[in-house]
Order: sequence, then structure tokens, then C-alpha cells
Amino acid sequence: MSGARPGAAGEVRRPLGPMERWYWICDQLSPLNVVARVHLRGALPAGALDRAGAALVLENPLLRVAVAARPDGSRPRFVAAGDGRIPVRTVRADGPPCSGRWAQEVDAVELVTPLDRRSGPLARIVDVVHDPGTPEECHDLLLTVSHVIADGTTVLELLRRLVESAHDPAPGPARPALPPPEALLPRRINGLPRAAHLALAIAAEQFALLAARPWRLTPPVPLQPQHRRTRLLHRELDAGQLAALTDRCHREGTTVHGALAAALALAVAGAQAPAGTRTVCIGSPVDFRTHLVPPVGPRDAGAYVATVPTYVRVGPAAGLWAAARGVTRDLRRSVRSRRHLALVSLLRLMSPPSAARSARAVTAVDRQGPGNVCLSNLGVVDFPDRVGRWELSGAQFVAGISVSGYLVATVNTSHAALHWNFTYIDGALGAERAGRIADHAVRTLLAGLRRTETPAPTEARG
Repeated sequence: MSGARPGAAGEVRRPLGPMERWYWICDQLSPLNVVARVHLRGALPAGALDRAGAALVLENPLLRVAVAARPDGSRPRFVAAGDGRIPVRTVRADGPPCSGRWAQEVDAVELVTPLDRRSGPLARIVDVVHDPGTPEECHDLLLTVSHVIADGTTVLELLRRLVESAHDPAPGPARPALPPPEALLPRRINGLPRAAHLALAIAAEQFALLAARPWRLTPPVPLQPQHRRTRLLHRELDAGQLAALTDRCHREGTTVHGALAAALALAVAGAQAPAGTRTVCIGSPVDFRTHLVPPVGPRDAGAYVATVPTYVRVGPAAGLWAAARGVTRDLRRSVRSRRHLALVSLLRLMSPPSAARSARAVTAVDRQGPGNVCLSNLGVVDFPDRVGRWELSGAQFVAGISVSGYLVATVNTSHAALHWNFTYIDGALGAERAGRIADHAVRTLLAGLRRTETPAPTEARG
């Protein structure tokens, strides 16, 4: 575990790793937050969220940090947070719970307001309350965490613990202070032959890019990093549609992720790409917690995803299910070859030292980065339906984009629904065009559930 230099036991006091540093730099250019939401039906006692936030801080060492750097912005490191409390903000919602007021709050505030990196903590809580003090009282709870210390898995797990701690404020077991993700990579990735491994990985990426010649989403006019604002569109599939999707994916020999990525690629190509486009690159974040040595559990805060590109064939003759099988096949091949871990290791060479010296890296991401159009799918999330007398529903997450791309779809299944959130960079797309892509993707997927195509090969898996 080289790279771990903790201070007091259980505290994170160390330099940021290359991946953490890259996210920290992105966040300085344009906010890079991850947001989780759950709907809670019932009454929340006064101060319950403050006490629950305090319990979270005691459990998770990364919720007790801020980031300090040299005067020139280089050498960032985790230091003790100036304030050990997670701030709680209450929003009174006038409309009914189904009005989507929580999504408006995420769009207007949580995705565009950075967390206080210098004083910490790198998290905040929002309580969107409906009908307080009545039998119909309910809450949309939002937890926003910096991507420096969280991914979708982390923020949903923290939100689950927040609700549980609001019911019972006794803190759970304290999590260990972990080193940067790169320090836990397998020796085959992180050992002495690393330079050769990285050279091969770079060559393979360039060859795949040249062979695919994918169309990439680009803004009508260049957008400076500080002008990139993440916006949100919320969509979802109900229980019946979700059941039909999982059944059809099983019969077609693909995964739900493959079907969603194919529908997104077809939607992007239909709404954006010039005539004759044959390939769209869809980035697929891969959770590598179980691939580390030792493995990292979902309750350990941190960002443990690496985005690998999948090249989706589109066009008049391309069907949804053929494209979905191609995505599934390519993604499995990438994971088997540990391509995602090589990309994590590659950040040692690519992560700039500071925001002031990040222009070249941002340009490279714009030209070749796998997150240009991205689908982050957590699959089925184990989120309880009840905690005490509270009824819970709609647990889901939303990802900010910053400078990593222009369109991101975040997906998870919980409470008998598939939650499909689209975030986009305003100015690169605009609300109308982004809405067309989101609606086109949903329509394409639902139409594919009714359409018959060439049968799946016998080797297919669900």
C-alpha cells in the first residue's frame, strides 16, 4: 500500500493520487459533483439529518478531509477539514411530490455549485420537504459529494447510511483510511513492467480509435472549461417496462447495459451525427473495486471507476439488439484484458500537476477521451424499501460532467424502476437538443422491446 501516509489512526493525510488529482483539477475548472436522491415518505424529526451527517463523518475518513495545495496549485494533499459537520439545507416544495422538484434542485444548484475544497467537508445534504407537519409529509433527500472522493456506488451507499442514521444515530463501524486507488492495482498492472504495459495500452487505444473512426459530439462553438455547465434531464422505466427489458435482453444474449448503450448511440447519431455515420463511441465506466489488491468494498468511500470506450455501429441497417450485443462483447473483452486498470495506471502519466497547467490534458480529453458520450450503469442497487416507519423509493444518482465530456447517462435499478438520468453540457447541446436525444433513446429502447430482429447467437448470455 505504498502512497498511504496517514496521520492519526483512521485519518486520511496524504497526497492525492493521480486519479484524485485529475478529478480535483476538473472540479476547479467546472464543478464535478455526484448526487444521490431518495424519496422518503413520513416525518423527519428536527435535527435528524444533522445527527445522521455527524454519524457519517465518524464512519468515513474521507468525509473528514479538505484539500490543500502549494501556492501555484500543485502538490494537492488531503488535510483535516476545517468544519467537521456536513451542512444541511432545507427546501420547502410547494408542488406535489411527483412534481420533480428534487430534479430542479439538482439541476439549478447541486450540479453547478462546487463544494468547499479548501475547508471541507466534501459533501452536503439537501432536504426537499413536501407538506411538513401533515399526514402527507414526505421528503426528497439529496446527498452531494465531490467526485474526488466518491462515485455513484459511494454516494448511494452514503445516502443509505444517512437514512439509516437518521432513524438510529448510533454510528456504524469506522471505515479504514485507504491509499489512492493506484496503490492497490495488481502487480501485473502496477509492477516493474508498467512502462511497457502502458505503451501497449496506448498503442492499442490508438489502433482501436483509428480503426473505428468514431463520430464524436462537439459543441457548435468551442467552450472554455470554466463555461461548461452541467444540466439534468430525468427519465425512468416503470416496473413493467423494466421486466420486459430484462427478459428481452436475456433472450437476445446481451445485458441491460448493452441495450441502453446501443439505444443511446442510436439516439445520439439520429439527433446529432451527419449522414453516413457508422460508429459512435460510448464510454462505459467500469467499477474496479473487486479488481484491487486487496479488494475495496462498496462502503469504502472513493472513486473507483475507469471509463473504457465501446464503439457502437449505427446506421439504417443497424438494429438495436445487434448493436447491444456488440457493446456487451466489447465491454467484456475490455474487462477480461484489464484494459480499465491500464487506463487507471495511465493517469500517472497524463494527470496534470495543477489546474493552471491542465490545458493540454483538457484538449486531449476533448479530442480522444472515452467520456465524450458516456453511460454509467450501476445495475441493481440494494436500497431498502423501508427504514423503521419510513417508506423509501426512487433511489438513484446523477453525475456532473465538468470537462470529461458533453453527455452522460447515469442508470441504476431500485424500487422496481430503472432510473435513467441524462446530464449534458449546456452550450454544447442545449435543453431542446438534449431532450430530443433523451426521448429518442427511451423510445428506441421501448420500440426495440416490441421489434423482432435476427435471433441471438447460441453463445449469448443474459
